[in-house]
Amino acid sequence: MTAGRAGILKLKNQSVFAGRPQQIITDSRVLVCSLDPRFREPFEADGSVYLRHYPRTDALNFSRISDFLATIANGYDIVHLFSPVLEGGLLTDASGLSLLGSELIVKCCRWGVKLLWIANENSPATYIRGFKAGGQPLNLIMTIERHGVKFDSFLDKLLCKVSYGEVLPIAWTALVPQAAGTWQEEVPSCIFFAGRPEVALFGKKEAGKGTR
Repeated sequence: MTAGRAGILKLKNQSVFAGRPQQIITDSRVLVCSLDPRFREPFEADGSVYLRHYPRTDALNFSRISDFLATIANGYDIVHLFSPVLEGGLLTDASGLSLLGSELIVKCCRWGVKLLWIANENSPATYIRGFKAGGQPLNLIMTIERHGVKFDSFLDKLLCKVSYGEVLPIAWTALVPQAAGTWQEEVPSCIFFAGRPEVALFGKKEAGKGTR
């Protein structure tokens, strides 16, 4: 993975879908959560955006990583997380306990999470060292720079596509072309790993035709 202003799409061409039937999730469950009260403002803003597109959105604050993990084990399709990330990719809570990003990825896959988004800003080096997603069936987005209100504008446009069944890699490339251009000033800087490109995350039961 490498990082750029608009991030990177680990999707060389459409052949990534070859031999992989689309998985349709209707009435997707979303968890917008934070392990640090310092992220209150973007946490609330992002939660409001998700709620517009995904009625089954829970917005929760956690003081302990153990409580956070127990909650996502209950079954969420999307986890949008705000958390301090230390050098080496360690997520931390108020008590000082930590969890390696790669361990969180494994747990998300075990519990059926399809998209994990680290929503607060962290350095690319921190992500690359601590969030090893290779070979894992998970779409992973890691934020480098939010660029203020442009983040929620981008998030709203992305979820508008994804909540109506457009798979994430296709929706992403529509908003984040791989060629340089003026669009680069209008989007956040993220790293995107498409480990589960075939999943469609509908926002409402009536929006999609299919089952889990």
